[in-house]
Amino acid sequence: MPDALHEWIELRQDAIVWVAGLISLALVGYMVLVFGRFLVYWAGSRHAFKHGRPAEPGDPAAFEWHLVIPCRDEEAVVTQTLEGLRAAAPEAHLWVIDDDSEDATRELVLAAATRDPRVRLVQRRRPHARIGKGAALNAAYREISDRLPGSTDRSRVVIGVVDADGQLDPGTLAQVCNAKALGRPDTGAVQIGVRMRNADDELPLPGRGRAANALARALVRMQDVEFQANNAGMQLLRRRTGSVGLGGNGQFVRLTALDSLTAEEGRAGRPWPERALLEDYESGLDLRLAGWRLTHVTETQVSQEGLVSLRRFLTQRTRWAQGNMQCLRYTGRVLRSPHYSWSGKAEVMYTFLQPVVCVLLVLLFPLSLGITAAGLVLFPAETADFQLRFGPWMLLAFLLATLPMVSWGLAYRRTVHPDRGRLTGLLWGVLVWLYAYHLFVVAARAAVRILLGRNGWAKTRRNAEKVGLGAPTALES
Repeated sequence: MPDALHEWIELRQDAIVWVAGLISLALVGYMVLVFGRFLVYWAGSRHAFKHGRPAEPGDPAAFEWHLVIPCRDEEAVVTQTLEGLRAAAPEAHLWVIDDDSEDATRELVLAAATRDPRVRLVQRRRPHARIGKGAALNAAYREISDRLPGSTDRSRVVIGVVDADGQLDPGTLAQVCNAKALGRPDTGAVQIGVRMRNADDELPLPGRGRAANALARALVRMQDVEFQANNAGMQLLRRRTGSVGLGGNGQFVRLTALDSLTAEEGRAGRPWPERALLEDYESGLDLRLAGWRLTHVTETQVSQEGLVSLRRFLTQRTRWAQGNMQCLRYTGRVLRSPHYSWSGKAEVMYTFLQPVVCVLLVLLFPLSLGITAAGLVLFPAETADFQLRFGPWMLLAFLLATLPMVSWGLAYRRTVHPDRGRLTGLLWGVLVWLYAYHLFVVAARAAVRILLGRNGWAKTRRNAEKVGLGAPTALES
């Protein structure tokens, strides 16, 4: 070390130690705060998950049902989806939105429409097509509205949104209109549960080796645990706080609720946000801000394919994280809204800030390591003392953070797979803990996309789609 630098450090050693210690304490304090908010949210979700009470089915005949299926290059799944929806909801009208597909989606839907008069095609063309799911849903809203007779009681008309690979459980419509859901006239929208129907597929990647299939099985299983345990608990907590979020698959919205959004300035014919990456969650915010009640129904589910490709999974989740960050613009409106309780506002802010917290932790972790490394070189005694005092507490917090995640694996085994042993549930819980670290990866990727001004909407490829050599993981406009 040069003499001048050594002399400068000796003269200012106390100040440097004080500043380094202050920064280190701030980092520890931030991590404790993050850990604390996570524990509170988990405890609320876990309690709601354990004590959810089922409701008696309602009468689907009291409503008129329109199921909307947005499609963009969905020839691999659309025919099977229409057949499944007709079997699960024979009374529903099925509206397929072809968002200017470049495959045989349109032809397959028209063929289905010749066999089933309740299947209809909503055709979109560029430049108005392929700009986002919200714009596609708005096209269906306008088409349905135009076709309804003037005498229709629009409060009794329900529009459901189902993914192109989605399959409803039998009896779904009866559960959606139960007395705690659309059976209440103040309920504007209902979200049902989601599960991965390929979670028990032993060979998700035919033709690939054992390692690749083991990774794919674990990835799909974790998505199933996430939706049927973690997310179910989160939605049940939101049901208590009045801040239920809508998803892109399995949401059901009263037509008059959508009408109320189109009455706002600049939104004629466009109840869903356009060019939004999370148009589903944002539409739920809009409905709640407009005074409508939203609820979550656990008595029925919609199934979808869990992604077997890690690349496609990260692409999808990056879009979700970026869409979550876009929702920060709602902060002021939510905090000022009389329709959210204090607990609802706290829950929404937790959701809004989750990817931001992850990005900050990604940035702070190397900073913490850098400070520690510099301290060990320049001030080994003081740094060692600091580590001895706070290191065990940080290690304890890290270990404790695994327990809530592990508990979701055990809860999933108990409620979804009681035929499996407790050791399997424990293994799933450990995998959930490791799986949760993808949040840091996708949040960082989303932040980079925002900084680069990239806000394109990506359609993640289905498992059944054939992907050519060098083809992109997702189709993005």
